[in-house]
Amino acid sequence: MKKIIVPVDFSKHSEYALKAAASLAKNYNATIYALHMLDIQEVTLTESEIYQQEKAIFFLKLAEKKFKNFLKKKYLEAVKVVPVIKHYKVFSEVNAIAKEVEADIIIMGSHGASGLKEFFVGSNTEKVVRYSELPVLVIKNEMLNTDFSDIVIASDFSEESIPAFKKLLKTLDFLKAKKHILYVNLPNEDFKTTSEMETMANNFLMKAEGNRDRLINVNYICDRSIEKGILNFSNAVGADLISVITHGRKGLSHIFAGSIAEDITNHSTLPIITIKI
Repeated sequence: MKKIIVPVDFSKHSEYALKAAASLAKNYNATIYALHMLDIQEVTLTESEIYQQEKAIFFLKLAEKKFKNFLKKKYLEAVKVVPVIKHYKVFSEVNAIAKEVEADIIIMGSHGASGLKEFFVGSNTEKVVRYSELPVLVIKNEMLNTDFSDIVIASDFSEESIPAFKKLLKTLDFLKAKKHILYVNLPNEDFKTTSEMETMANNFLMKAEGNRDRLINVNYICDRSIEKGILNFSNAVGADLISVITHGRKGLSHIFAGSIAEDITNHSTLPIITIKI
């Protein structure tokens, strides 16, 4: 891990992410790219082009000053921080910035959501999780340390998720943590017997890594939903990080099918790392 993107909106949750990123950066000599997305509202048709330019420059200078003051943190003193301000209005553009600087991971704060607000409004964090091609580490609370030692890796053992699974393992390798691979068995038409789940795990690991060495860390749990199964298992084993592979659904497919990764990101108090298929 050499380059970390941290979106900053000056909230306490973005500072939680910045603190976590600083801790990791110190441990692994990484550079933090602190990214502020400057949202300049649409101008009216009656405004002249000169006025529009003056308005943009004014808000840019204001953001630069506020950003500079925000980054004057003691925990950043020994860390290389590159401030980046971009004229974007939507957080789906974070992926483009990450590609531009060749970042390894995005670390982002989130307060979560529930009910109508979650369905109709969503959150910037959800949008980043949905669009990003990089792993996204979502921080929910202020973390005293980032010494992750027990990580739950949720998997459906599907063949299409193998590239993302391998990429996720590569991303997590630097942590040297115990990894619990988890399959959630649902009491519906997709219910699997023990032998069926074991066969799925065998085939998946052989295709993903060419061996079954990780079978010792494969766990099966039955629950009423995948989200509940992941959260209940994580609490039971005392995990300090949950990792989820997401399909990154957009548009109508997202509205109708939903996203397990986004649901867990919204409702878990633990930090979450996601990666898109």
